[in-house]
Amino acid sequence: MEDLKKRKMDEMINGQELALSSSQEQLRLLLDPLSKSQLVDLLSKLGSQYPSIAEEIKSVASADPVHRKLFVRGLAWNTSSETLCAAFEVHGEIEEGAVIYDKASGKSRGYGFITYKHMESTQTALGAPSKLIDGRMAVCNLACEGLNGVSTIPDLAQRKLYIGSLSPDITTEKLLSFFGRHGEIEEGSVAYDKDTNESRGFGFVTYKTVEAAKKAIVDPQKIFGGRTIIVKLADTHKGKPAQTQLAAVVPLTLPLAPGYTQPGKPHGGTLPVGYTYPQSVAPYHTSAFQSPAAAAPYPTQAPISYPPVPIKDPVGLPPTNSMGMGRYPYY
Repeated sequence: MEDLKKRKMDEMINGQELALSSSQEQLRLLLDPLSKSQLVDLLSKLGSQYPSIAEEIKSVASADPVHRKLFVRGLAWNTSSETLCAAFEVHGEIEEGAVIYDKASGKSRGYGFITYKHMESTQTALGAPSKLIDGRMAVCNLACEGLNGVSTIPDLAQRKLYIGSLSPDITTEKLLSFFGRHGEIEEGSVAYDKDTNESRGFGFVTYKTVEAAKKAIVDPQKIFGGRTIIVKLADTHKGKPAQTQLAAVVPLTLPLAPGYTQPGKPHGGTLPVGYTYPQSVAPYHTSAFQSPAAAAPYPTQAPISYPPVPIKDPVGLPPTNSMGMGRYPYY
């Protein structure tokens, strides 16, 4: 009897598993043609109605640390890992956080990482990416994006300003307060020396909008900290040649000697008497030209024969014999 009950329970469970598997397969077939935006809307709607589905979504999203890890840049050289974590723990529980140091010198490299325990804490931190830490404006973004996530912003070159000729007593707080009147600042700080931690006399300010950056550039008030400061786009300070508009090249007309005309202009010189310009040239008729006739060959003549003339010895001269070496005659 117990074996029969057990057999029936096993069949029931198997039947439910088959039905569940068939149901999941059917749901997959229904969800497969949907777009990403449709799936996101559907899951968000179900998650708001059913807390169990919301917890499952959070668990799956937080399983991969890629969605929970932040890259923080622009840190001061004296910022420690504890200070970094204290600045970001307002958004949620931190699983891991550290400032990156140079192995050779042991000094900070100016950036670090923050890994939250839950993905929603990461999203909250990304909602306010700029934070003032140890007198410098630090900015965060997803670590999987790295610096590429920042440099690929199309209008970043039009929003980032170089501020030069700063007084040594100007701090990052004063810099941000002075330029904050033109618009909301996304990032900005004074540049400090790594060894002495003293101001290098310049800094950078990145606005959230291009309009605010333009206002800061055209602002006539350039006196800050008792000095006349330099405000320009940061890209033009990196040694890139500025594109200047060249003046239009106007061709110059040089005066020519009398007797020669310039194209499109009447003759302005004094012509010689009896000389008309331009002179007419008689047409050249190729049909009237005839090549000269070839010269007639010379007539052939018969050779002239002369009678033989006997050779006589010169008169009054004795005959001479040819002499060889040692005055011996030739034989």
